[in-house]
Amino acid sequence: MNKIKNYLPDALAVVLFIAIGFLYFFQPVTEGLVLTGHDHSGGIGAGVEMQEYQKRTGERTRWTNALFSGMPTYQMAPSYDSIDTLVGLQKIYQLGMTGVVMYVFVMLLGFYILLRAFDFKVWMAALGAVLWAFSSYFFIIIGAGHIWKVMALAYIPPTIAGLVLCYRGKYLWGGVVTAFFLALQIMSNHVQMSYYFLPVMGLMALAYLIRAVKEKKLAGWCKATGMLIVAGLIGVSINSSNLYHTYQYSKESMRGKSELTYKNKQNPGNQTKDGLERDYITQWSYGIGETWSLLVPNVKGGASLPLTASEKAMEKANPQYTPVYQALTQYWGEQPGTSGPVYVGAFVLMLFVLSLFVVKGPMKWCLLVLTVFSVMLSWGRNFMGLTDFFLDYVPMYDKFRAVASILVVAEFTIPLLAMLGLKTVLEQPEVLKAKLKYVYISFALTGGFALLFALMPDVFFGNYISSSEMAMLQDAAGKGYIPQDMLGGILGNLHDMRKAVVVADSWRSFIIVAIGLLLLLAYNARKIGGGVLVCAVFVLCLFDLWQVDKRYLNDGMFSEPLQTVNTVAKTQTDEMILQDPDKYYRVMNLAGSPFNENRTSYYHKSIGGYHAAKLRRYQEMIEEHIAPEMGRFARAAAATQGDLTRVDGDTIFPVLNMLNVKYAIMGQEGGETFPVPNPHAYGNGWFVKDVRYVANADEEILGLHQVNPKETALVAEKYKDVLGGTEGRQPVDSLSTVKLTAYDANALTYEVNSPNGGVVVFSEIYYPGWQATVDGQPVEIACADYILRAIKVGPGKHTVDFKFDPKSLHVTETVANVSLVVLMLVFLGLAGCAIVRNRRREHREV
Repeated sequence: MNKIKNYLPDALAVVLFIAIGFLYFFQPVTEGLVLTGHDHSGGIGAGVEMQEYQKRTGERTRWTNALFSGMPTYQMAPSYDSIDTLVGLQKIYQLGMTGVVMYVFVMLLGFYILLRAFDFKVWMAALGAVLWAFSSYFFIIIGAGHIWKVMALAYIPPTIAGLVLCYRGKYLWGGVVTAFFLALQIMSNHVQMSYYFLPVMGLMALAYLIRAVKEKKLAGWCKATGMLIVAGLIGVSINSSNLYHTYQYSKESMRGKSELTYKNKQNPGNQTKDGLERDYITQWSYGIGETWSLLVPNVKGGASLPLTASEKAMEKANPQYTPVYQALTQYWGEQPGTSGPVYVGAFVLMLFVLSLFVVKGPMKWCLLVLTVFSVMLSWGRNFMGLTDFFLDYVPMYDKFRAVASILVVAEFTIPLLAMLGLKTVLEQPEVLKAKLKYVYISFALTGGFALLFALMPDVFFGNYISSSEMAMLQDAAGKGYIPQDMLGGILGNLHDMRKAVVVADSWRSFIIVAIGLLLLLAYNARKIGGGVLVCAVFVLCLFDLWQVDKRYLNDGMFSEPLQTVNTVAKTQTDEMILQDPDKYYRVMNLAGSPFNENRTSYYHKSIGGYHAAKLRRYQEMIEEHIAPEMGRFARAAAATQGDLTRVDGDTIFPVLNMLNVKYAIMGQEGGETFPVPNPHAYGNGWFVKDVRYVANADEEILGLHQVNPKETALVAEKYKDVLGGTEGRQPVDSLSTVKLTAYDANALTYEVNSPNGGVVVFSEIYYPGWQATVDGQPVEIACADYILRAIKVGPGKHTVDFKFDPKSLHVTETVANVSLVVLMLVFLGLAGCAIVRNRRREHREV
């Protein structure tokens, strides 16, 4: 009975977290509404072929042809048989919940576990959980549909909790907690977030080392570190299939280094050593002045929403300029766009600053260093000295884009140190009394700046118009869209509108910090007790963060679960295209943005799509050939009223033909679409008359401008032996045929027939891991025309099979299964030992 009472407060905290999540989403949950938006609905079309395959076969396909002409599913549906048990354990941890309430719940619970590992009392830990989980960025990414990122972040604090337990001497339990939550974290499949927190764990371990040296407890630190290494290996090994194939895929994806050099000659310093290009990595860089959003959320206007939707801004708007303001956004920072700022809470930031004065020990300095580096690295291109150093010398840093997202580290360290400071104040009231001046200094460094922003915004933020907006407005005036004599008035009025937004939010932050200051002073004067202080801070911070979060994730973003949730409405255009009797062909959607949508993939095999990590070579083909040819195709279709038999397709759009683009979806006024057949598509495969070997990737991709891919295949020299070493004219008979006889997502069968044999090029994307056989005998596959597959066959009729079943998958699955068994055995052993120990204790007491 006593044991139950001991855990009752923790159970009540869990109930509180469920209630908070439910109340935040009360209307959507009670009305059965769902989040809508690009990233929420974008995966539906991309995943249809995979889902249908699993329903039909009971197995998972590692390849899909639904988007980008074909790609691995490693970063689309990273699920493996070996993690089915882990998925089940995850559902238990989530208490069977799904959707938005679950996301908030696991964010709260994870940080709560961390603070309990730090030996915080229940309600203090609950307060800290709110400070972490309600930081604006987490609600923004939930709204944006970045669910993998949300889940990875939710499991990071409890992973670190295992580290804390180990260094507090609870080695076995700390190891189990670390291994379990690390396994869940990696399974969530957002390597970038996990990567950012490696130095966090490293510096925290260093802080514990410094303390161990001072206290002469180095042996304990070594034991804890050894346990963490073992736990880390187990957590990683459980996800060995995911990690290994993500690593392999990264070398072929946009995250790997390009083989092309001709573009880099124009900007030789842009390419990093092994990863993405610098300008791509730093495209989303937080502005240096924008960092004040940690204190004042709307310091740069907030999100890239229509300016006319901002009530505070429109209060100052001149009605005659409204048409112009409809084209502008509330955000005026230097990022290309944003769904909202990173706001950690005004009073939370004050507590963080106060903690620098009242908390002792190396952990404080560890968290401060991590905060500072997180902020500076988020500046990206605005602080290229530090960014270049990390890109050039820190392993893997050049694999990740959107450097602004490293602010998640500051969102972790700020509330953690703030809570360590509050814990010190509550456990040692004399510290607050002795260092009362630092309370006022902390107030001045936070609330004071908020007050200055409110009173003198132009001194700190004189320019309320981004460079891109200024260029757009000047261009519009130059072209006569805006009268030149109106431009000055628009800029002046825009200045007043946006200044009003900054002033309003600055006053808001000042008031929040001022209330927090009064609470601390009241506690110091013994007007209120520690429990009241914790409850008051809980209410104050939750109110503050809740209000800001509602700006970026609110009830208006939810809708009825209609077609976009589980299905996509089939249009008349889809119906017409689907009447084609061929087993397999491709479609391109020119009615919208072909590389920013997955709707087409729901019913067709698309050459476009939306994915953050598409194959690198395919992306390069989009830039060099596919996108320009799409434009030429659209113009030709318009000029011929859709009758493309009247144009020379081999000259105008040969790469689209070699990708077997048989149909295009075209748009017209009113939003209606119609199909345009492409009679020039090459089909599923063809014998080429000429094989031309090239020395490098530049020659291969640029050479496609000079050849007809139906007749000539461009092949890298390293594949000479694969294709028989023959260069030049091939003896191709006009009766030679290539026919697709069976299709599946990861298996294709062809019947090829040729009196002379030769080199066959298939309209399929080349990727390591595909296996080919001719009449059951294995053959090697060559890469032709930069992205396609090619093999050599002898004279006569043959059956060619392609299958995607990487051998590495079977090896990594075995490793993962063994690791999971080890973790579960250790856990059961610990649980058994705990039961035996408790029974012995009860027996002794009797």
